[in-house]
Amino acid sequence: MPPETVAPPSRLSNALAKDRIGALGISLSIASSVAPLTVVAGVVMTALAVTAQPGISIGLLTVGVVLLIFAVGYLAMARRITNAGAFYAYAAQSLGRPVAVGVALVALVTYNCFQVASYGGVGAIGAPMFSHWFGIEVQWWLLGLLCWLIVGVLGIFDIGISEKVLAVLVIGETVAVLVYAIAIATTPGFAFSLSPLAVDNLWGPGAGALIAIGFTAFAGLEQAAAYAEEARDARRNVSVATYATISVVGTIYVFAATVIYSAAGSDVFVRAGEEGPDLFFNLAAGQLGTWSTDLGYALFLTSLLAAMIAFHNLVSRYMFSLGREGVLPRVFGRTAAGAPRNASLAQSALGLLVITVYAAAGWDPLVQLFFWGGTSGGFGVLLLVAITSISVIVYFTRHPHGETLWRRRIAPGIAMPILLLLVYLTTSNLPVLYGVDGWSGPAWLVPTVYLLVFCLGLGWGVTLRRTRPEVYGGIGLGPASAVAAGTAHTTTDEAGREPVEVTR
Repeated sequence: MPPETVAPPSRLSNALAKDRIGALGISLSIASSVAPLTVVAGVVMTALAVTAQPGISIGLLTVGVVLLIFAVGYLAMARRITNAGAFYAYAAQSLGRPVAVGVALVALVTYNCFQVASYGGVGAIGAPMFSHWFGIEVQWWLLGLLCWLIVGVLGIFDIGISEKVLAVLVIGETVAVLVYAIAIATTPGFAFSLSPLAVDNLWGPGAGALIAIGFTAFAGLEQAAAYAEEARDARRNVSVATYATISVVGTIYVFAATVIYSAAGSDVFVRAGEEGPDLFFNLAAGQLGTWSTDLGYALFLTSLLAAMIAFHNLVSRYMFSLGREGVLPRVFGRTAAGAPRNASLAQSALGLLVITVYAAAGWDPLVQLFFWGGTSGGFGVLLLVAITSISVIVYFTRHPHGETLWRRRIAPGIAMPILLLLVYLTTSNLPVLYGVDGWSGPAWLVPTVYLLVFCLGLGWGVTLRRTRPEVYGGIGLGPASAVAAGTAHTTTDEAGREPVEVTR
């Protein structure tokens, strides 16, 4: 009788590769998605030009402090719930599974806004630089496609490869921000202005717009928990990475924004509108030399590339999480060599579609893709964080054991009302944020789309409860929901209290 032949194990799996990323790698992923140089040279300039408000520094500081308080309860919950779709899983365990599906779809739209916006930014900003550097006239969409190809290839491999690329890009741009800001601050005659740090800026006209822009600057907060399944010593490293990144990057933001405002003086709003990112580089050139402007733009482009990689990875993991649980087609819930390859390829297909449509239609890649997309993503992040703050309070009301009063009650109780107030202020200031007259264009379209997407998810969640109870029962359970057909596992009921057996 011939010996039994054992087939080699398949490279396809429903689990992400474990122990592939540490605290530094997670921090770099968060920092990549917030792209320090893009924020300082791009987002801060946009805030000054569009809002004509001096309070960008206090806005960034406020958002950073609120996020640190929010992170206390958020990370306590992350230590209990491990899922690549972090905010989605937390909503499932507290606010109910239909709400969680709505949150997941909002998250996909939010992070895709950042992802596709970066293609417009790198193309619109890079094309004139290529002409200046090499004498080559190149269409913006060609540069967008080049970056799209790089991001797509990295996305189908294990996260460890992306971590190494991000390390080089992020460290380079962060050092550059500090060097340029210090050069400006040491220019003869420079004097710090306290106007950007004045607290009364927070309740003046346009304050809500400043807050939304502040959340754009911290867009990658969820990345830490999203990598928990792949992290080494996740309970410790996720927390360390989150607190460290918010603190360090936030401090750099506030320092650089204050320096820019102080150096440019009363002309800062006009110059920000006319010069854009050039303003930051031009202010430093007096100390560093004109070569620093070209270097700054090169790093600005690599900063956008780092953001693309980070958001591509985050969106892919969200799609993977939803596909693994059957909320989206299960093909997205499979991995190859530890990476969510199918979800990554789907994300690449979407990016290609957006670049193609914008190029064919002749739409403005800088304003209508980069600015509008990034701004819409910032608004979406604020909505997600606010909803998650509610999730934290509800969850620890039901499961109070094992956490201190500060983590489960006090910090979440401080963060939630502040975040809800910020949502109100930002929503009421959307016309200012987008620079449009009244409730026109993106000022009404963006919140409407988010509301419709959330309702669509809510409806799909209810439909799953009625038509596919085995899928519904696994919503938000992550690895625990991806079990072999015909087995059973236990989970909790809609209120998160009583065990319910779910047969798969």
